Amino acid sequence: MKPLSPTDQLFLWLEKRQQSMHVGGLQIFSFPDDAPDDYVARLAEQLRNDTEVTAPFNRRLDSRLAQPVWVHDKHLDLEHHFRFEALPTPGRIRELLGFVSAEHSHLMDRERPLWEFHLIEGLGERQFAVYTKLHHSLMDGVSAMRMFQRMLSTDPAKRNMPPIWDLSAQPRSDEDSSGSSLWRSISHLLGESGKQLGTMPTVARELLRTINTARKDPVYNSIFHAPRSILNQKITGSRRFAAQSYCLKRIKAVCKTYGTTVNDVVTAMCASALRTYLMNQDALPDKPLIAMIPVSLRKYEKSAGDKTEGSQAEGNQVGVILANLYTNESHAGTRLRKIHQSMQEGKDRYAHMSPEEIVNYTALTLAPAAFHLLTGVAPKWQTFNVVISNVPGPKETCYWNGAKLEGMYPVSIAMDRLGLNMTLTSYKDQIEFGLIGCRRTLPSLQRMLDYLEDGLVELEQGADI
Repeated sequence: MKPLSPTDQLFLWLEKRQQSMHVGGLQIFSFPDDAPDDYVARLAEQLRNDTEVTAPFNRRLDSRLAQPVWVHDKHLDLEHHFRFEALPTPGRIRELLGFVSAEHSHLMDRERPLWEFHLIEGLGERQFAVYTKLHHSLMDGVSAMRMFQRMLSTDPAKRNMPPIWDLSAQPRSDEDSSGSSLWRSISHLLGESGKQLGTMPTVARELLRTINTARKDPVYNSIFHAPRSILNQKITGSRRFAAQSYCLKRIKAVCKTYGTTVNDVVTAMCASALRTYLMNQDALPDKPLIAMIPVSLRKYEKSAGDKTEGSQAEGNQVGVILANLYTNESHAGTRLRKIHQSMQEGKDRYAHMSPEEIVNYTALTLAPAAFHLLTGVAPKWQTFNVVISNVPGPKETCYWNGAKLEGMYPVSIAMDRLGLNMTLTSYKDQIEFGLIGCRRTLPSLQRMLDYLEDGLVELEQGADI
């Protein structure tokens, strides 16, 4: 028996029919060169025979003294969790994304362990796909990404490799939990009040400095007053998933010309796509959209010196930058430079703070957003409009049972008043975007993939690349 942490309980409490709280991932593989045509069917049979299920995949929810706990599921039915399926003809990427959209719309059965593994055949050009779905209370997106990477190998000759449910889980590292920084930061602040008292002088000083700057600078002030947008309505349970790969070499060329980072450029691509999408819906706010962008604090552990002593073992090692996306700026190059400045201001603010202080600063600044998302009783209290999260992925070509991994796309969470989540990951020489949104609130979401490409092309043309 294992009690759920307060934050993991929150993910259960937040879940309702229109607001599922599971994360997922889509991976596309190519057959090994010597594979027979029934390679995927043979792989499915191999997986069916792997009936060893390790933690946390062998745990289901139960209750003790009115508190949720994880217990070992003695009657686990692997056929419920592992599913071998085929795409409808003609088996294009369009059909694959439609399949993921539909599956990600469905809530999971809380009487069973909260995960699913879909092996999908019928994709053209001797390819197949894997879609994995896990509840956020069981595992966060970054932990799921790291576990999936452990299922892979850089050796194309390796065979008989176990599936994700037959891997001994490594303890979840707090510094890896960037996908849930809003909730983990706030629960961390409330749950460890004694330890937090020592950080309060620095946190209060920085918060006061931020507020004073906001009073003097209208642009800076927008960080605390994100505009109302169609992105921030109540949503339905139906999802649309869109995914696309972009060449990292192209993005780095833009970085070099403008003197920015990769993260700045992909954020500018997101800003451009949002601007075009909302303009086409005749719904672009006059004020610029604000993005919540999680950032790793590991580098601040090194720079903050003695201030980090005793803080690294506990607490969520993630901070959040509230970045102005300058969607009211029509020139792509100018927008990128302003986004770079906005991001740099957030990083500079954290430069002389310890990870513990950053977590608490994050919790205090995001408290209004959390209150609004949880209750909806303060519709004018919109701290940010969209989440843009960047999760590091493998740097080398990976294989699973000889099949080459061609692309991996994160599938995240949409919520009431936060109807779009833009998550991306790196793989080798690619940046992989995964967009998830409410199908009804944000119609034709898949067009945003074209707008991301248009945004990158605009930056390339401005840089004369």
